[in-house]
Amino acid sequence: MTKISPEVEIRMPMEAFPPVSADVSFISNSFPKYKLDADNQVLEEPVEDNQGPSLKDVIEQEASNLSDQHKRISVRDLASKFDKNLAAAAKLSNEAKLRDVASLEGHVLLKKLRDALESLRGRFAGRNKEDVEKAISMVEALAVKLTQNEGELIQEKFEVKKLVNFLKQASEDAKNLVNQEKSFACAEIESARAVVLRIGEALEEQEKASQASKPQDVDGLVEEVQESRRIKLLHHPSKVMAMEYELRALRDQIREKSIFSIKLQKELIMSKRNEENKSCLYMLDGSEALGSYLRVQPCSDEVPQVSKCSFQWYRLSSEGSWREVISGANKSIYAPDPSDVGRILQVDIVSNGKKLTLTTNPIQTVSGLGSHVETLLRKSNTDFNVVISQMNGKDHSSHSTHSFNVGRMRIKLCRGWITKAREIYSPSMQLCGVRSDVANAAKVLFWQARKGLSFVLTFESERDRNSAIMVARKYALDCNVVLAGPDDLV
Repeated sequence: MTKISPEVEIRMPMEAFPPVSADVSFISNSFPKYKLDADNQVLEEPVEDNQGPSLKDVIEQEASNLSDQHKRISVRDLASKFDKNLAAAAKLSNEAKLRDVASLEGHVLLKKLRDALESLRGRFAGRNKEDVEKAISMVEALAVKLTQNEGELIQEKFEVKKLVNFLKQASEDAKNLVNQEKSFACAEIESARAVVLRIGEALEEQEKASQASKPQDVDGLVEEVQESRRIKLLHHPSKVMAMEYELRALRDQIREKSIFSIKLQKELIMSKRNEENKSCLYMLDGSEALGSYLRVQPCSDEVPQVSKCSFQWYRLSSEGSWREVISGANKSIYAPDPSDVGRILQVDIVSNGKKLTLTTNPIQTVSGLGSHVETLLRKSNTDFNVVISQMNGKDHSSHSTHSFNVGRMRIKLCRGWITKAREIYSPSMQLCGVRSDVANAAKVLFWQARKGLSFVLTFESERDRNSAIMVARKYALDCNVVLAGPDDLV
């Protein structure tokens, strides 16, 4: 059986509760969940602070950095740092004052809240009364905690005041130091300016003195020169002129005598060589110049014939200390080629077991040959008309005209479309004047295109033969190849 009890509505008069101050505001409709220790003290849970270090910590860090670096920064920067820290300390002091006001308001609010809870505790009974008593104990714990925070705030305020005083004193010291350094700098600048002014005045005085003395010195020198000229003209005018003419005539005579002496020395050397050659049984016939040939001939009918003698031609070194064998030049006839120009030639003659030596004068070049070769070198290649006299050491039966083409990279021998030889410049190639006993030796050259292929070619003129040798040697030298005769020293 279900028992239904009537609802009893208990109404409490509103005037029984004292009004709560309007300054109190509750964030939620329930009491916060605080934890109490054994002494009914409120235990605050740690709250993460994401706002970084406090302003006090920042000021202390800056002050320590300034004290560590005061020897490395300038006086002006030090004063600026102290001014900034002083402003920060003033800001911290204002913040402490605001916190004092907030703490006082907190005490007032807690007192009002406790009075309201005390009035409620006398009117409730049972479980509600226990809740009210618990709330009162929590309010008392908050009051104790607030008192502790006030003590810490007072200590912090004292430290801030101490730091402010220290920064003020440091700022004043820095300003005094700046003013002192500024006064020292101004004094040094004024001293330097005075020194510069004194130096400028001294330079101006020196310049004025030099300008004043310069005309006097110049005038004195002009007067001395004019006086010396006047004395010279008065005392020895004709004698000086005569001495100058005599010196000039003596110079001309000395020049003529030196030229004549050199000419006599050359003639004496040539006469000595001619006497030596005359005393010999044989003599050299022919012009000692390029484009000609030299022939050994007997001086009388009593000496052995040339055909019964052996010969060997040599080139003397420029110093005359040693001589070079001309390989293959072992006949009575030798035609100098361009490499012999300016050199002295000798020939050893062996007859009846006796050895004789004939010596030439330095081989002379031909006038106009150098300019002709320079003209040919401007072309890419040059053709010469030749006749093949020998091929590989054997007489050639055909006497038809061939083209001997000398190019920048190769030499070609052909007749029309038929090519006898076409070879690039190489170390195996040889080119020189003929060194055998042939007719018209001054027009003939020896060309070895490669090993196993050689020609003896006769040109139309001596100039063509010598030009072909000089042009080919120049082109070969551009290809790092030296063209010479057999066994020649290069």
